[in-house]
Amino acid sequence: MSKSSFIYSLVGFCIFMSSCAPTNKIDALKPEPDDATPLVYENTPSFINMPISVKIKDIEYQTNSVLNGLIYEDNTIEDDDIEMKIWKLAPITIKNDNAAKGEKIKTTLPLKAVIKYRIGTKKLGIEMYDIREFHLDGVVTLISDVALVNWKLTTKTELKSLEWNENPTMTLFGKNLPVTYLINPAIKLFKTKIETKIDAIIEKSMDFKPNVLEALEKICTPFQMSESYESWLRIVPIEIYSTNAKLKNDAFILDMGMKCNMETLIGRQPESKFNASKITLKPVTTIPNAISANIVAVSTYRDASKIITKNFYGQELGSGSKKVKVQEVSIWHKNGKMIIALDLLGAVNGTIYLSGTPQYNEQTKEIYFNQLNYVLDTKSKLMRTANWLAEGIILKKIEQSCRYSIKPNLEEAQKSMMTYLKNYSPMPGVFVNGKMEEIQFEKIQLNNQAILAFIKVNGVVNVSVNGIK
Repeated sequence: MSKSSFIYSLVGFCIFMSSCAPTNKIDALKPEPDDATPLVYENTPSFINMPISVKIKDIEYQTNSVLNGLIYEDNTIEDDDIEMKIWKLAPITIKNDNAAKGEKIKTTLPLKAVIKYRIGTKKLGIEMYDIREFHLDGVVTLISDVALVNWKLTTKTELKSLEWNENPTMTLFGKNLPVTYLINPAIKLFKTKIETKIDAIIEKSMDFKPNVLEALEKICTPFQMSESYESWLRIVPIEIYSTNAKLKNDAFILDMGMKCNMETLIGRQPESKFNASKITLKPVTTIPNAISANIVAVSTYRDASKIITKNFYGQELGSGSKKVKVQEVSIWHKNGKMIIALDLLGAVNGTIYLSGTPQYNEQTKEIYFNQLNYVLDTKSKLMRTANWLAEGIILKKIEQSCRYSIKPNLEEAQKSMMTYLKNYSPMPGVFVNGKMEEIQFEKIQLNNQAILAFIKVNGVVNVSVNGIK
């Protein structure tokens, strides 16, 4: 056999063996993803209304915790002939003064007093004094104008009455004489002191701003909405609004609103973006009484690839000896479309590439791909190696597998969010309640790092401060 005849026979044998091989190897060109840039997208701010109620009994608790034991002391008798010490005798009670005009609270303070009164004179350098000591107990009643501005309770207190359990008397020349007229100057001094002290204690102990910010920080800590899809909700506050408080029955009521960005992220728990120093606090006269939440669901292509790979697990495309299994799915962004890479094993081994644009069907609540097709180089390679895989019927099956209903996700997200609206307590004494409407899916956007789904939800929420320590 000539040399040329041998070469022709060898080539023919190779072609014959290739046509008889059980599998074909496809080596299509990979459409490279766009260059990575920082993840930037438009996020329409959300507005959350949170009416807040602060129980008067909590104000009472805080006041009693601060005002204890000796509450006033004057140890100098030389200046006004009076030396006085005042103790709180029993817990203070605070309640709404319904009989008064305007918003006022009535404070009742049981007390005991030890008063020393100096009687005498100083003549020719000789001091002739007699010091008498009185032990008294009684009840002070104070009326306060109140306001709750910027979460801080301020009062303007006036001592309305002081009732002694026994009239103050002293023994003089063998007789018990009433000495109310002697005590009155001391009471006048004490009156101003105790009014100022009560106001200072309430202002110091009734600053709810740290409690509100602590509660906000806990609310803004990303929490898991779905374990199976590894989705997290993150709230990033921008501005906080509040109205002045109104005294109603046994509580102060004010409206608080939060302007914020809300987003859900797929994957591991994201870091919190809460920064108390960057939150602007603004006083307003009125606040809308509803939640309007615009949420961006951010799914990176890497995390989305894992979920889609699960959807293809165990599926076979084709029939008879012309079948392939999808081993792994990878997706990325290219020129405004999504590239879907399917690693195949079976009658064809290798990776095929498709491109398409995700769409959303409002009626079926499904995400699907519009005009899903093979990338040009992939299609040309399939036409030469596995024409049956390039047929429209296989592509239709792939489209069906890529069609994904998000209805369970929306329902699960709504269920998860409702757990934070049913007497949720981010900290002791603070309770969150509310309701929400059905989650509305609005649109999908792609960028070179992630799939962005925009959803909207409306509802109402209220926050109560009851039993705070």
